Amino acid sequence: FVTVVSAGFAARPGGGSGSLAISDATVVEGSSGSSALVFTVQFSGSTKAAATVSFATSNGTATAPDDYATASGSLSFDRRNRTRTVTVQVVGDTLDEQDETLFVQLSSPLGATIADGSGLGTIVDDDGPVPVGTKIAAAGDIACDPASGSFNGGLGVGLECRQRATSDLLVGAGYEAVLGLGDLQYEDGAFSKFGASYDPSWGRVKAITHPAPGNHEYQTGGAAGYYQYFGAAAGDPTKGYYSFDLGGWHLIALNSNCSSVGGCGAGSPQEQWLRADLASHSSASCTLAYWHHPRFSSGEHGSDSTYQAFWQALYDANADLVLVGHDHDYERFAPQTPSGALDTVRGIRQFVSGAGGKNVRTFPTVRANSEARDVSSLGILELTLGASGYSWRFRPAVGSFTDAGTGSCH
Repeated sequence: FVTVVSAGFAARPGGGSGSLAISDATVVEGSSGSSALVFTVQFSGSTKAAATVSFATSNGTATAPDDYATASGSLSFDRRNRTRTVTVQVVGDTLDEQDETLFVQLSSPLGATIADGSGLGTIVDDDGPVPVGTKIAAAGDIACDPASGSFNGGLGVGLECRQRATSDLLVGAGYEAVLGLGDLQYEDGAFSKFGASYDPSWGRVKAITHPAPGNHEYQTGGAAGYYQYFGAAAGDPTKGYYSFDLGGWHLIALNSNCSSVGGCGAGSPQEQWLRADLASHSSASCTLAYWHHPRFSSGEHGSDSTYQAFWQALYDANADLVLVGHDHDYERFAPQTPSGALDTVRGIRQFVSGAGGKNVRTFPTVRANSEARDVSSLGILELTLGASGYSWRFRPAVGSFTDAGTGSCH
């Protein structure tokens, strides 16, 4: 993050009569923005020659970029400049965590030896309790068409076709479930494209994936490739909606491709099934529903009242969370009613998690009650589902945007 170069004397290779040592550092994390963790590097001893040393951060229990921004560079010293600093920016959040650590390591000295080359950085947590429970991940709008000019063997380029990078956040991360929020495979849901693009990336966590179909899946007749690829995990191919329980929560996958399943409005087969499913699971501690198209969005597709009946059924049953994709961005809304009024007592919080890998777009119009949004990063939404509440965190795979917090169930 910080590179300091001093004019004047030139450093000589090898040792030298001086020595270099880096201090430890501590900072309070904060709830938003960033805080500076400042390490001091001291050049000691009698020498008229210059000295230089390289530095770089490394993870301890804190990990980049979720907890801090990586920093690397070089520092230069002479007889007039014997102290330098390295600043590491720490990411603030509202998660209650253990204090976390990172390191700044010195290496490759010229004109001096290293007496103490490891600085311990401590990030002091200052948040309240966070729910302990089941950890899951969710995203939509994921895998590029293998014929895309940005496919690059599945690795992508820049903010395009980065399904491999986002899936790397999932593998071995201890998630109990992954929720696919639709448009999992572009430009259509052909089975061969799932095999060439989605499977080598997000397919690595297929065994714990609970998908919902998007409109691009239905670019192939009846979303046949999608249902073939996911099998029983995708539900009845004539419906595409289903539910399951996880850690005391009731989770509901809906199909927002309304014309393909007999509608989404009040009285439709899917809406009637939803109400019956909610009634039969009224003892669940908390309820989460997910599908592809957003009821509320500041993104390019915008808000869509087609899904108000879903929201009304969920609101009537005191559901807690809705997850959607479709707009290629990340956005968090405050708890709302089905018509979009702020409701901090019974309202449902919605997340748009459409930055799963394909690309990012723009926010033409910021909608009411939008609390956080981003189009600079691709990544996943992580949720911890507790007995009476939840925590969330956006984890970037490409870019550095983060968002985190906690909420209570109704």
